[in-house]
Amino acid sequence: MRTIVKILIPFMFLMAIMGCKSKKQNMEQEFRDFIKTFESTVIPLQVQAYNAYWNASISGNSDDYALAEKYQVQLNNHFTNKEDFELLKKIKTEGNIQDTLLLRQLEVLYNTYLGNQIDTSLLAKKVKMEIEVEKKYSNFRAMIDGKSLSDNEIEAILKSSTNSKELQAAWEAHKEIGNVVSNDVIELVKLRNTIAKQLGFDNYHSMSLELSEQDPEEISALFDELDNLTRDSFSELKDEIDTYLATRLNIPKEQLMPWHYQNRFFQEAPAIYSIELDKYYANQNIEKLTSDYYSSIGMDVADIMKNSDLYEKPGKNQHAYCIDIDNSGDVRVLTNIKPNYSWMGTMMHEFGHAVYDKYIDKSLPFALRNPAHTFTTESIAMIFGRMASNPQWMYDMKIITAEERDKIAPEAYKVLRLEQLTFSRWAQVMYRFEKAMYENPDQDLNLLWWNIVEKYQMIKKPEGRNAPDWASKIHIATFPCYYHNYLLGELLASQLNHHITAQILNSTDFMNQSFYGNTEVGKYFIDNVFAPGSRYKWNDMIEQATGTKLTAQFYAEQFLSK
Repeated sequence: MRTIVKILIPFMFLMAIMGCKSKKQNMEQEFRDFIKTFESTVIPLQVQAYNAYWNASISGNSDDYALAEKYQVQLNNHFTNKEDFELLKKIKTEGNIQDTLLLRQLEVLYNTYLGNQIDTSLLAKKVKMEIEVEKKYSNFRAMIDGKSLSDNEIEAILKSSTNSKELQAAWEAHKEIGNVVSNDVIELVKLRNTIAKQLGFDNYHSMSLELSEQDPEEISALFDELDNLTRDSFSELKDEIDTYLATRLNIPKEQLMPWHYQNRFFQEAPAIYSIELDKYYANQNIEKLTSDYYSSIGMDVADIMKNSDLYEKPGKNQHAYCIDIDNSGDVRVLTNIKPNYSWMGTMMHEFGHAVYDKYIDKSLPFALRNPAHTFTTESIAMIFGRMASNPQWMYDMKIITAEERDKIAPEAYKVLRLEQLTFSRWAQVMYRFEKAMYENPDQDLNLLWWNIVEKYQMIKKPEGRNAPDWASKIHIATFPCYYHNYLLGELLASQLNHHITAQILNSTDFMNQSFYGNTEVGKYFIDNVFAPGSRYKWNDMIEQATGTKLTAQFYAEQFLSK
């Protein structure tokens, strides 16, 4: 009897192992079958929706926007399928997926489906409202003395005029878009919050971060750290800005108002130094410079250029973006190029997004053929966007001579440092305003906006002004809870720049690298950052690519020391 028991125990143990292994194999096969069906349905829906959005962005036509809305609803509705979500939830809960690539797809798809587990009528309403409000932004033109002006024209006035009345008129004319869209945006914020609460989140802001694998408390702590790091340095620079502008405009510093800071939001640095970057690009072919540069580091963008829409048109979206239509190589860029420094930087920025999308490993499953995170693609866009003010880059691109490069280098660094600190403080405004707005959209948002602007940007609210100036920023309406990723992108851009300079170029010059003509640098980006797509969580990818997880250390070293 004891012998039989001794035989039965290992037999039963073996059967349990085999049963467990069989269950895991069955679960993995079930998930593989799910993915096959998912891809056959979602890929054509995405292509249809993204093409429609692209066409609407270019034309501004109501019918095109209606079509974009229709297809976007169809795409979004796929992710509301409750049976699909319950299957993903079951697979995730049981924990039987062992294959690492399958497991990562499960994480990505689960979060995507979770964010859409709402009533389809609510989802359709959200998409409709988002399309309608974007259409209002696209078609809005500031009016001054009966003349319609584009954003480019408003920016030109704010940058060049020294007449305070003219500056105020241009600034206020642009802010009129806030009155046009503010009620729509508040309604949209409340709808997004309703959706988030139905899914078990406190509000849409925290939901957005968590579903993108970011811890809201960690992000807030990082922004607090950056506030402390940049506050004193920015305060010194702000006094330098005010002294320069007061002299230029022939007014006391105390009378400086938001329209005096040379752009609509004080998100870009005013031109307070002697270097005039615009003049170097006034006669340049911005499109060709962009193409030639990326080609020099082993990244061919000819196909992207061919599919893109780069110049102004009536009704066209006045901003800039990059879109990957199919996650398989159809990458496009929308810009409104003018031959100036700002658009040179924008082109380099958007094509940074584009090469990231293009060089993601196409053998990866469809769900993983995206950047590791939205801010990791921003970091690439930023590291290349910074080149427009880099004298070494300008020399390498044959825009300036070696003598001119050496002459303007100190001032160019000051410009870049000022841009970084100015943007850092602006990003604080956006992050903190959106966070507070989604926590309580019924508060006085006009007052909230100016309280935050005054604290972080240190500019005054115009006396007696009570207008929805916050709503003049398109990102708040159409790219919600996203802006903090721009600042995270700047941190990573500095981290990547430091790693490449030290480890690939064997240099200690972290300020003057252009990477021009260096295909080894291009290969590093492609192999270590682009190709993995979202195969790894963002901080794991960063650690593998740079040797350490995301840190503010390299950003501080690059821009907070004089």
